[in-house]
Formats: sequence, structure tokens, C-alpha cells
Amino acid sequence: MDTSGARTGGSLEGILVADFSRALAGPLATMLLGDLGADVIKVERKGIGDESRAWGPFAGGDSSYFLSVNRNKRSLDLDLVDEGDRLAAQELARRADVVVENFRPGVMDAFGLGYDAVIRTNPSVIYCSISAFGTGTGAQHPGFDFLLQAVGGLMSVTGTETGGPTKVGVPVVDVVGGLYATIGILSALREREVTGLGQRVETNLLSSVLAMLTNQSSAFLTTGNIPRRAGNAHPGLAPYELFPTADGDIALAVGNDRQFTELCLVLGRPELSADVRFQGNAARTDHRVALRDELIQALAHDTAVHWIARLETRRVPCGRVNDIAEAIALAEQLGLEPTVTVSRETGHAIPQISNPLRLSRTPITYRSAPPRLGEHSASLLEWLGQDRPGG
Repeated sequence: MDTSGARTGGSLEGILVADFSRALAGPLATMLLGDLGADVIKVERKGIGDESRAWGPFAGGDSSYFLSVNRNKRSLDLDLVDEGDRLAAQELARRADVVVENFRPGVMDAFGLGYDAVIRTNPSVIYCSISAFGTGTGAQHPGFDFLLQAVGGLMSVTGTETGGPTKVGVPVVDVVGGLYATIGILSALREREVTGLGQRVETNLLSSVLAMLTNQSSAFLTTGNIPRRAGNAHPGLAPYELFPTADGDIALAVGNDRQFTELCLVLGRPELSADVRFQGNAARTDHRVALRDELIQALAHDTAVHWIARLETRRVPCGRVNDIAEAIALAEQLGLEPTVTVSRETGHAIPQISNPLRLSRTPITYRSAPPRLGEHSASLLEWLGQDRPGG
């Protein structure tokens, strides 16, 4: 990667982020800002910290969940019921370029940290609120990713036709919500460069999951038909699912007629591409079951490795079903540098999945490992003018 003229501090160097969020959506957003160079101060509940610190599995006393979204941050533990700690939090919000919170609507207002209070003393602040169901009639409903996958429709299209609804294997709604929050914050920062004024950025997890459903939600809006579970099959492409071979499954993702013709040639079944039932994606989708039967018969004659090697030479998208270790190994093999190690001051090295962005002039930086609870409280409180007794 050419980094000539690169700025070592990152594109958001000099941006101060007051992170009052916890769990996943908010912390993911603030970690991404930190990766881009922002100074992120993570405000945590005194003595308890971010709830995700207690979520397993654990490694060396650390929650792997917490570690996944909290690098490049300093931890400030506060009790917002305490007047001194509350004043410190308010002063932090006054100095911040960005405030991020994902409390239930109204909680931050109770501590003098809501948008209306902060904007009075800090009119240039970007104030991002992430909620589960918005700030209207759903404001008081708590929400976790699993619940949002259920009520947001994602489970209804995830799983097999004959089985029950199932969640995606990662908290994908939180992840998407955090990404939308990051986009909103970056957009507001850019607008502030023009006007000098801050603004409120809001997103919610229900809207995020509906947007994430993309082609499925669009299919309902345009046709009136409600999408259903279809296992690994694609609702509008074929063949586009898992197929068994002589020794294991492979994923075929055929997206156009050229790829389908090449697939048929590799399998020694060129007549399939000339079959009227399979000419064009619409026809293949209509005759998905018959096509699947034909392909299963052809693939049964050899191994997954054999077919993948041959199909890749003809640029037919295909691959094994990797576990996470195998997926990381594949990325390493391709030179994608999927992992990074970030060390604490104690020398303890913490492995992390690297940020997928590659920026030629303002590269991603990994300056500090996920902090211990209250690790930076003493110095930060002194900076905020609220020294803690005995600290």
C-alpha cells in the first residue's frame, strides 16, 4: 500500500469523542472513529462498567465481546448520581466534538447530558443518539439485538423452510446500527466544517434492520408478497446456495448467464445451459428444484476441492463453508492482513480483527488496547477539573 504523504494521526486526529454508549452499536461506532484517529473517552458506570465487560467468553479476565469493539479508547468511570462525577461528565460533553449515547430516551436528560442541555454550552457538538425503537411511542421499549432480529423481520427470512425462525450468528442489527451511526456522525462533521454548527444525529435499531433487509424489504414493497425462509437459497437467483459434493458442501453463487454456462461446461453438462427451463435467471429461479437435482447429480462425482479448483479457473464464484479460523487463514493467504495485535502498557498483547478500511493518506491506527475499567480516570478527572478524592 502506498502511504506516501500519509498523516500518522488519522483523518479524525484532533476530534474529541465523549462515548456514553455501551454494549455494541454505540461502542462499535466510537471504535471506528477511534481507528480513524479520534480521541475517544469511554464513560463507564463506576464499579460496573460497560455491561459487555461481563459477557463471555473470557480470556485472561477480559470479555472477548468487550475487546471486540473498544480499542483506541480511554476509560473514565463515573457515578452520574454523584454531583462531582456528573459535573465532570457535563464538562466532557462541553469540550467534545462528538457525543455518542445509546441510553433509553430521557436518561441522558435526567443527568443534564441530553442534547438540549449540551447544545447550549457546546453549539458545535455532533450529538449522536442510538435507540432501539426511536424517540416516539417506542421510546421506552428496551431492545437487544436478538429481540430486534425477531421483531424487525430478519428472523422471518433466516432459517430453513421447514424449520423455525433463527437468528443470524452475530449481532448483525447492532453492527449495522453502529455503521449507520458512524456514517451520520461523519456526515455531520463534514457539514460542520462549512457552517461551524453541530447537529443531532439519530438512528434506531428497528429502522436499521428494515434498511438492512434491502432486497427482501424491497420485494415486499414492490410486489406485496411477504418473503419467507428459504434456507441457503436466494429468493431471486439460481443456482445460489450450498450443494453437496462427494465429500462436503460447496457454495455456488452464480449471478449471470455466463457463469451458469461455464458451470455447466465444468460439470460436463453443457446441455443444461441450453435447456429452456434454465435459460435466463428468471427461468432458473422458477425451476430451482429441478436445477438443484441436476447439479447435485453432477457434483456427486468428485470432491469439493476438485470442483472449486476447476470452477475458479473459469471465474465461477464458489467456495467451501469455512469456520472462522479457516476464514481468517484465507484472508491471510490473500494478503488482507485480517488481524492485528494491540498491546497494553503491561505488555499484554490482545489480538484483534483489523479494521477493513485501507486509506492511502490517512491510514487506520491501532494506538491502544481496549482499556481496563477506569484505567484513565485519574488523569482525565484532573484534566476536567474534577479531581476525585484520594485519586
